[in-house]
Amino acid sequence: MAWKPKQDDRLYRFVVNTGLLVRGLLQLRIRTTGTENLPAPDPLNGRSRRAVPGKGAVVAITHFGYLDFAFAELVLWRHARIQARYLITKRVASLWFVGPFVYGLGHVVTDRRAGADAYADALEKLRAGEYVAILPEAGVSRSYTVRGLKTGPVRLAAEAGVPVIPVSVWGAHRLLTRGHGFSLRKAWRAPVRVHVGEPIRHSEGVDVAVETEKLREALQEGIEQCIGDFAVTPEPGAWWQPAHLGGGAMTEEERAAADAFDLSAGRHSRG
Repeated sequence: MAWKPKQDDRLYRFVVNTGLLVRGLLQLRIRTTGTENLPAPDPLNGRSRRAVPGKGAVVAITHFGYLDFAFAELVLWRHARIQARYLITKRVASLWFVGPFVYGLGHVVTDRRAGADAYADALEKLRAGEYVAILPEAGVSRSYTVRGLKTGPVRLAAEAGVPVIPVSVWGAHRLLTRGHGFSLRKAWRAPVRVHVGEPIRHSEGVDVAVETEKLREALQEGIEQCIGDFAVTPEPGAWWQPAHLGGGAMTEEERAAADAFDLSAGRHSRG
């Protein structure tokens, strides 16, 4: 069995501070709304939020690009000193240059073919007062609208007795997403919009399918709010704009067909 480093919050702070440094160097313009829906920073511990049983939450984040999680974490850290533990696929965690950080940062490693262990790990963290972050679309949405979600966030929150905090990220896909690589020119002073929605509470025994659809709607409402006051006005047919708004992204029908093809070809873990 490969050696796995223990969770180290000093490493977490180092990674977050590195992200803040990169943001400053690139002069990224992150505009955030809804921060009143996050817990206030712990006045007794300015370095990070203490894990207090019953005080954690599931953080559900949209997934239009490969950097959405990073911008969400910068917002969580800046406004609430939250060190979120992300669900990371086993395939990613097995990469030699990623694995030590995944385990050292306390993230939850999940195997999509056998997710019981990851579910139990996430549930234990939530009950201990941690914040567990999930990208419930389980892959990049190439229509740049929120697609159907996995039920994990609602099931975990209901069982742990904690809320779900919806976080919608818009604009990060312009920097790096499926089919569009990263460049310093695009990243320089690029705007990114983040909206934190109202926490959603569930009790055990809820209709998970119904509540998951409500979560999807809350995330989409956040995206629409972000699009409405985004700092860049897209040209007609812009690749990064949803089709229903005149953009060049896939339609929902095209996205569903592409996702089905990827799944049949065994590419479900690459998105």
